[in-house]
Amino acid sequence: MATAAMNRQSLAMERTGQWVFSQEIPTDVVVQVGEAKFPLHKFMLIAKSNYIRQLIAESKEADLARIDLSDIPGGPEIFEKAAKFCYGVNFEITVHNAAALRCAAEYLQMTDNYCDGNLAARTDDFLAQVALTSLSGAVLVLKSCQQLLPYAEHLNIVQRCVDVISCKACTEANFPSRCPPNWWTEELCILDINFFGRIIRSMKSHGAKGLTIASTLVIYAEKSLQDLVKDHSGNGKFTPNIANADVRKQQRELLESIIALLPSEKAASGINFLCTLLRAAIFLTASDKCKNELEKRISAILEHVTVDDLLLLSFSYDGERLSDLDTVRRIILLFVASEKSSGVFNVGDFREVCSAVMQRVARTIDAYLGEIATYEELSISKFNGIANLVPKGARRVEDDLYRAIDIYLKAHPGLDEIEREKVCSVMDPLKLSYEARMHASQNKRLPVQIVLHALYYDQLRLRSGTPNEQHSQDAITMRSQIQTDVSLIKENKILRAELMKMKMYVTDLQKDQGTSSKGSSKRRTFFASVSKTLVKLNPFRQGSKDTSNIDDGVNFTKARRRRFSIS
Repeated sequence: MATAAMNRQSLAMERTGQWVFSQEIPTDVVVQVGEAKFPLHKFMLIAKSNYIRQLIAESKEADLARIDLSDIPGGPEIFEKAAKFCYGVNFEITVHNAAALRCAAEYLQMTDNYCDGNLAARTDDFLAQVALTSLSGAVLVLKSCQQLLPYAEHLNIVQRCVDVISCKACTEANFPSRCPPNWWTEELCILDINFFGRIIRSMKSHGAKGLTIASTLVIYAEKSLQDLVKDHSGNGKFTPNIANADVRKQQRELLESIIALLPSEKAASGINFLCTLLRAAIFLTASDKCKNELEKRISAILEHVTVDDLLLLSFSYDGERLSDLDTVRRIILLFVASEKSSGVFNVGDFREVCSAVMQRVARTIDAYLGEIATYEELSISKFNGIANLVPKGARRVEDDLYRAIDIYLKAHPGLDEIEREKVCSVMDPLKLSYEARMHASQNKRLPVQIVLHALYYDQLRLRSGTPNEQHSQDAITMRSQIQTDVSLIKENKILRAELMKMKMYVTDLQKDQGTSSKGSSKRRTFFASVSKTLVKLNPFRQGSKDTSNIDDGVNFTKARRRRFSIS
């Protein structure tokens, strides 16, 4: 870069020497601009530049031979053209150098107040009659102003460009003059975010539609943050290479500026684009205010969310690990709270009714849970936490949730009975379809309680022959019966364990050679203990099972005590 600048300066000095020495008059002053030096004539410069005249007049040196103008706007290349103007040499004014020449003219005081037809007037005419008559020309002039501040701002060049661009952009958005219709959005992408932001705000003041602003922001974000917003379809998997802290800070400031320019209309910005911005904000550790704003915007249009959008927020950029589930949880909470505040819900245990929007979001969330359930790092608390955010009435059929639970249990085979019951606690087995209940009744991964729910429900429907909506009281009775049966199953397991212990103990006793009185006492003690345990575990001891229909001919009257004797 430095070598190229030196080459340009050498060429500028060489060209200057060609038209200066052609005057056949020895030069008497050297103007230095940065590293470049220009041997010139004082009288030619003084004729056009009031600033140089003042420098020479106020100099303490009798014969000023060197002038330093290193801080002139535009640098050596622009000063060369200003010097050519002083010498009457022709040069071309373009959209790329017009703003710089105007700023240099102001710096050198080459205005009409000092000399008629001076450089300032020439450049003003070009800007008004050529450069600022088209959107493309105004954009190029505005881009050149990025290196000319604050001169370009003070001369009102920046504001003139912003006004022209915003006005013509609004016209193009409503009445396209060429194809593709949004060609002008590509033109704006070459601008600095500060200038771009001023154009967007000016377009809003001119009444631009929210969709127009949003589409412009999408294209600008893709161009300026291409490593982070390269693919907002939810399918791109890559790792942004932003190791430099300064670059990361610059990207963060750029992202926050883009978010601040989003239109106020909630439906203007696509939810996928908002999710992409939020993922980038999380990656760049943007401010909480910035992330909260995006979360609110996403929750406001969550009805349009897809599984890919939620996965976009949950995974790292390489797509290999779950990185953030709390963000998804907060977004769902905001959406549910908004639905409740709108008076959508009617409270009730079995009669809770939700809007069609809530039901659609519930299906998406269940499908999302099925996608993330395969990852080992997903804990039961986080899985249940997201599943429980959906109101009960939002799931008329819980087949999708059952599928997610089954995937989770399959991906986490090390869970014990209690942990599997916790996972299944978010599901109501009574809301499964017939096919899902048939699958659940044969699913060995499910805890016993869920299997019994599925089986008993089908028996209840067959016995009653009534529609699902009329099963409220029967369902409550069935739940109580299932709880009792599950308790009996657990007690039976304990009983079988005790019987196995007794069998093993008897086997050990048979291996012993001698039978002492002490051993007999121990056996009596053990059998007494086992007998007491069996009594406690008797499922019929406290009437927990209904035996009123048992008719096996057995007389349950108390038997007469008999004395065991041979006689």
